[in-house]
Amino acid sequence: MAASRKPKSVLVFAAALLLASGGVRIGVGLGPAIAFAEEQLETGDAEQLEESPQPPEIEPVLAALQVRESRVSEREVALENRMFALSVAEEEIAKRLAELEAAEQSLSEAITVSETANDGDITRLTAVYENMKPADAANLFEEMAPDFASGFLVRMRPEAAAAILAGLEPQTAYSISVIIAGRNANAPTE
Repeated sequence: MAASRKPKSVLVFAAALLLASGGVRIGVGLGPAIAFAEEQLETGDAEQLEESPQPPEIEPVLAALQVRESRVSEREVALENRMFALSVAEEEIAKRLAELEAAEQSLSEAITVSETANDGDITRLTAVYENMKPADAANLFEEMAPDFASGFLVRMRPEAAAAILAGLEPQTAYSISVIIAGRNANAPTE
């Protein structure tokens, strides 16, 4: 009995191998067949969409969408042009600002030089008046406006200023003294 069983198991084994071989062949051939079918469906759908007439109620909607798309495209171009113009304007503003800052710096330096030179000139002129004979200086101070004369007298040594004030007419000396005394009258004390 054992010998009769072997041929049956060999037959079952051979049948299983044949079935497996058939399954592999079907599986290998099935992939390209499916891909070809999908490709046909896609191209067929696209051809049908291109060839199929559109219902009349969709045409106004499509026309409106196309008009809107062209308006959006025009706005995009206008916006790009405006952005370019703004960037050019920003560059020009930055350039002008740099020029203005350089001019401001130059002007500030010129003012500093002018103020320093002016202060130096007044200091020298004050020294000249101090070294003059008091009577000669008093004659000059008589001709000056009281505000102008007071500026020089404040800068002088007290003894030189006193000698010049003593040589002035009383009314002129009084006017200059009032101006000198009133210079700091409105200054805060605290």
